[in-house]
Formats: sequence, C-alpha cells, structure tokens
Amino acid sequence: MEARGIAYGGSSRGLSSLPIHSMATQKPTLPPASKTVSSKKVSTVFPLGEKGPRSSPLSAAPPVKLLTRVEQLKLLTKAEKAGLLSAAEKFGFSLSSIEKLGLLSKAEEFGVLSAATDPGTPGSLLSLSLGLLLLGPSCVYLVPEDYPWEVALQLVVALVCVVGGSAAFAASNFVSNLQKLR
Repeated sequence: MEARGIAYGGSSRGLSSLPIHSMATQKPTLPPASKTVSSKKVSTVFPLGEKGPRSSPLSAAPPVKLLTRVEQLKLLTKAEKAGLLSAAEKFGFSLSSIEKLGLLSKAEEFGVLSAATDPGTPGSLLSLSLGLLLLGPSCVYLVPEDYPWEVALQLVVALVCVVGGSAAFAASNFVSNLQKLR
C-alpha cells in the first residue's frame, strides 16, 4: 500500500511530494486446526471400582520403585553401620514392637508410602521448610519484647520453626534422592 504525502523540502519555499509506504504488516496465516499435531500420548487405564476403561495421558516419568531405590542406595546397610537399629532397639523400637503398635498399617492409612513415591512431595516439603525457616525469624522480629511471655513465645516459635524447617528440608532431600532414577 502506498500513499502520497506532502513533506517539507530543504528550503522553506518548496514543497515536494514523497511516497509514504505503509508499515502495517499482514497477519500470518495459521495452519488449519486439523493439521495441528499433539505431543501428548494417551494410555487406556482400567481403574478398580469403575465401570469400563478410561483414557489417561501417559506420564513422562516412570513410576518410582521405592524398595528398589532403597536397595540401590544401600540404606539398610548404612543404617546398620551407623548404629541406628541398635539405638532404636534401646528405645524400644524393635520389629516386634513396631508390629504390635501397628505402625506400618498407620503409615499406610496416612499415605506415607504413596507420598514417598509422589513426584510433587520433594517440592512441597522444600516449600514447607522454606516457609518455616522464614517464619521463625519473622516472628522474633515482629513480636514485641515488652513482657516475658512474649520473649518465651518468640523462643518457642523460633525453636519449632528451625527444627521443623530443618526436618522438612532433610526429608525433601531424602525423598528426592529416593525418587531419582539411576
């Protein structure tokens, strides 16, 4: 598209006519929707308790094999060499006492094993740890120190946040290492 306009020349007397080109561009043509290629793969799943199969997208990561990773990392051997098993026995946590207390069934009820295999767990634990580690100092900063109970509150909150944040950070690292593929 071309238009003609009037522009001032070098002298104040003469006017000259210059072509002005349009700077607007045409919209690019998009391919029709029928030619769009999808990169998602779909799998047929037969869920328990539901009628018939349903389609679900395949996940990019293979499922985590928790016991295989425990074996690869030799965690039980490391726990034995560190003396954790004998220390647990001294505190009354033998395999028979764990069985009597029903700790394994409670772990299943609370979803501890499924959380250990969930890919989102390390990130959630890391977020929790960072939140706790920021909450402790902010509580000490924001709570005034006018009365002794306020100082005690600062101490308790800071202590709980540091211990909880450190434990959540360690758990995040541990679960992340369990989920890594070799």
